[in-house]
Amino acid sequence: MGPKNVTEDRRTRATGISLVMLATVAWSLSGLFTRLLTTDIWTAIAGRSFFGGLFLLIPYLFMKRTEAWKGFVSIGRSEALLCISLVVCQACTVGAFYLTSVANVAVIYATAPFIAAGLAWWFFGEKLRTKTLIAALISTVGVIVVVAGSFGGGHILGDLLALGMAVSFALVIVIPRAKRDLPMLPTTILSAFVTVIVFAPFSAPASLEAENWQILALFGLTNFVIALFLFLHGARRIPSAEAALIGTLEIVLSPIWVWAIFAERPTNAALAGGAAIFGAVLWHTVGDWQKASSSV
Repeated sequence: MGPKNVTEDRRTRATGISLVMLATVAWSLSGLFTRLLTTDIWTAIAGRSFFGGLFLLIPYLFMKRTEAWKGFVSIGRSEALLCISLVVCQACTVGAFYLTSVANVAVIYATAPFIAAGLAWWFFGEKLRTKTLIAALISTVGVIVVVAGSFGGGHILGDLLALGMAVSFALVIVIPRAKRDLPMLPTTILSAFVTVIVFAPFSAPASLEAENWQILALFGLTNFVIALFLFLHGARRIPSAEAALIGTLEIVLSPIWVWAIFAERPTNAALAGGAAIFGAVLWHTVGDWQKASSSV
């Protein structure tokens, strides 16, 4: 491989890392948005997905114009699997935050890197770098510390939904890498409105106050247009396990937001485990950032 290709690969990785990190920061606000809502779970799921799909559909129609419909009618098996995974993830995310603590959701969601790594290895034999494996082991220790200190305080249904969130999101990580030409935007839009169709019959939108509508709109905008869109574009540029590993920064950020706004202070175990995960991610990515910067 020539110097030009090496430089291009490094820039691609740097772009992927930056997009995934930005998406993670945006996603870490999910617990905060959920705490601000005063509506029921079903309305929250349907409302968040409605606004998320709407905010993605408008620019998509503007960009594609008369060609927009082709993105929806050309959806195949891989796109359908991604759509289903996104629907499950959307429902589990809101449900988990409603039924268990933000710390528990963040801890259980941190298993996504290992689920994604197993799926990537199983389906298309993707190898892991030694550095990624070491960072993953350090993150595992951090997760064990947090679980030992706070897992017992959650509710079993919420914890199970958080696990469903991790599994479905691991699929969201892996599928675009298996099919790089997958039309992500129309598939994501479709998943949002499928979620609305599934959960709207159980929701009560007429009971929402103006403040809840605003929070749901901002929730959908942040999670879909900013976080999900950035992550899907970033994850296809770096290995699946690495993308999910960076995403474990959410275990540090999510409790910080609710701590600052609602005084929901993380336990000492959560702080210690989060610090270990944060350090592992930084160690894993700083060297790559330096290489990418020096190659420009």
